[in-house]
Amino acid sequence: MATASYGYYRATIFLAMFVGYTLYYFNRKTFSFVMPSVMQEIKLDKDDLGMITSSQSLAYAISKFISGVLSDQISARWLFSSGLFVVGSINVVFSWSSTVAVFSVLWFLNGLGQGLGWPPCGRVLRKWFEPSQFGTWWAVLSCSMNLAGSLGPIIATVLAQTYSWRTILSFSGMICLVVSIVCLLVIKNEPKDVGLPNIEAATKKGKGGTSVDDSTLSEFLLSPYLWLLSVSYLVVFGVKTACTDWGQLFLIQDKGQSTLMGSSYMSALEVGGLLGSLAAGYISDKAVAKQGLRIYGNPRHFILICMMAGMSVSMYLFRVTVTADSSKVWILILGSAFGFSSYGPIALFGILANETAPPNYCGTSHAIVGLMANIGGFLAGLPFGTIAKYHSWEIAFWVAEMTCLVTTVGYFLLQNIQTKMGRLPKKAD
Repeated sequence: MATASYGYYRATIFLAMFVGYTLYYFNRKTFSFVMPSVMQEIKLDKDDLGMITSSQSLAYAISKFISGVLSDQISARWLFSSGLFVVGSINVVFSWSSTVAVFSVLWFLNGLGQGLGWPPCGRVLRKWFEPSQFGTWWAVLSCSMNLAGSLGPIIATVLAQTYSWRTILSFSGMICLVVSIVCLLVIKNEPKDVGLPNIEAATKKGKGGTSVDDSTLSEFLLSPYLWLLSVSYLVVFGVKTACTDWGQLFLIQDKGQSTLMGSSYMSALEVGGLLGSLAAGYISDKAVAKQGLRIYGNPRHFILICMMAGMSVSMYLFRVTVTADSSKVWILILGSAFGFSSYGPIALFGILANETAPPNYCGTSHAIVGLMANIGGFLAGLPFGTIAKYHSWEIAFWVAEMTCLVTTVGYFLLQNIQTKMGRLPKKAD
């Protein structure tokens, strides 16, 4: 009966979070989706568009960090549902507005609401799923972003033929408001909230020693593994962002490929990324089920290091083998390979940060490594573009490739360090 109860709650909670986060992501991108329609009605230049989108990006980075810390202190279901309610409300108000200043302020507030979405998801997943299932469900939940990102532009374009952009934003916002209430009712923070034994308590049952739940903040922050994850995630996310932001220009300007080929390469990269996330979660879960979680090293490290090495290899082949006469299929294969090998580690860093942290700091752990990833994403912008400007795209991508390779080697050498953050459990006498 207990197993059936776990199955029911896991299914309903996961479905609520999947639908909820799909709406989070769709409503993060609604302005981008309807931008052509907005520009037909309101005069906006490139600086205006940049101001609106950048205001959201800045707010999102700040909010996601704060939300990660808050998710360790307050109810995850309230945090998730409140963020979705805020995002929906902002979209409705946005549909009533007409000036750049108001658009920018509202999209900044949208970004603040957006940051409340993912950290509570990680905490709820850890509470409801065993370590040998955690990676798979984390990866599947992250597919909600791919779903919204791929179907969103099509849905918005189709609706724009019949309805105004204001109607589209207002309607999508109201759907968020309704679903946020459903999420508040359906999502449960942990099994004990519905009278079931908590997963972590069950897995520790029968083992000697004390729990690591009482780790202090300083013990957690001084864990070398937290900073190994953070630095590695910074590099991987930065390199991935550089390739997604600049790869299309590199293909067109340096490699002599068409604009169509550039966009096709980006599509192949995203498809590869979706498969890479799922593969990383599923395969690493199999390793955890077989070997169990250890104090030193982690079964997920093998696939993480393989994928990071795959990033360097695919970047090298892309840089060296692609020319104006290259096979289109070969370019798409390289795009898929890079997407597969870069999105996989991004999923794994989030999983590792969450599952190796003390239970009372798993949200904070993910907030810290996520902030480092955002710094990597920032470095992939202006500094990377500056290298390309003063040297060449070839040199810029070589720098990214070597940075990734050095980080991969460093992670390989340090893979067996203590991965349990915070205070270790005392051995039974």
